Amino acid sequence: MPEESSASDRLRRALLRPSRKQAVAAVLMAVLGFAAVTQVRVAGTDETYSGLREQELIDLFTGLSGTRQRTEAEIDRLEGVAADLRDDTTKRQTALEQAQTAVDNLNILAGLVPVTGPGIRMTITEVDGRLTLASLLDTIQELRTVGAEAISINGTVRVVAQTSFAESDGGFTVDGEQVEAPYVIDVIGEPGVLRSSLTFALGPKKQIEEDGARIEARELKAIDIEAVTRRDRPRFSAPDQGQ
Repeated sequence: MPEESSASDRLRRALLRPSRKQAVAAVLMAVLGFAAVTQVRVAGTDETYSGLREQELIDLFTGLSGTRQRTEAEIDRLEGVAADLRDDTTKRQTALEQAQTAVDNLNILAGLVPVTGPGIRMTITEVDGRLTLASLLDTIQELRTVGAEAISINGTVRVVAQTSFAESDGGFTVDGEQVEAPYVIDVIGEPGVLRSSLTFALGPKKQIEEDGARIEARELKAIDIEAVTRRDRPRFSAPDQGQ
């Protein structure tokens, strides 16, 4: 019993008169306890997921991951659509430009629009004879063969594939238009090639001279052809719907 009394006495004395070390330890424990309570309160109010179980957190993170993947997939899809739209726009623009180029070329070949470009200007003057229709047609055909892109006679008649020629008093009737000597024929194309097509052996120059006429040809860097043909709409033919 004396030992138990002695232990009780020591505990009582420690509580009533704590030592310096005991006081410091008590203060530290109080501070730690306060911090723990505060942390619990803060976590309870600010941390949204602090009360979730482990499986619930795993399910939540899995859902977020799936959302991210779907978002990335949608971004990839939209980027693909944008690229396709850009490609379609480019293809459409290219097709339109090609179609417009084809229309322009056909309008030139059909003689429906004024044109300008390099070429030659021929002047056929009747000296002691008359230019024959055969010589005129052979000359025009030779020019076409070497790549003439546009031809006009006396600045009033545009010569195309459907142009009609006939002899008349004092000259020729070309598509119903009367033309007379001297005949000025403007031709757009490669100037050197066009001029050479007139002077080869037994070519247009020799034929014209045999008719009693003279031909002169000048190469020009720019020739304006203003004459155009009349646009006739087909009366009987139509595009085949199966083509």
